[in-house]
Amino acid sequence: MPNPVEEFNDYRARMNEKLLESDNKVIKRIFNLDTNAYSPGALDVKTKELLGLVASAVLRCDDCVKYHLESCSKQGASREEVLETLAIATLVGGTIVIPHLRRAYEYWELLEQQQG
Repeated sequence: MPNPVEEFNDYRARMNEKLLESDNKVIKRIFNLDTNAYSPGALDVKTKELLGLVASAVLRCDDCVKYHLESCSKQGASREEVLETLAIATLVGGTIVIPHLRRAYEYWELLEQQQG
């Protein structure tokens, strides 16, 4: 049976590699800026990833939501922290965010299953 988490990560890695191989200066700089923005600073990495999750949900970017959910998981975010974050995103984004909320919760459950 296919693993949705692995499929997402494999696709993302493969396409990011292709994009970076294109040697487009703007794309490389945007990727670098994104990486640096989520580095430790005045805010810790987990907080930044939770903020990224809110923005991604409000903007209704399912790929971004998955990415930030995985990053939140790696940073040790609890289910309660993720649910509070998604609740804020739904409040800010409105009911149009609810379908993304459902998919985010489903993906979080997959991540929890992978952790055992």
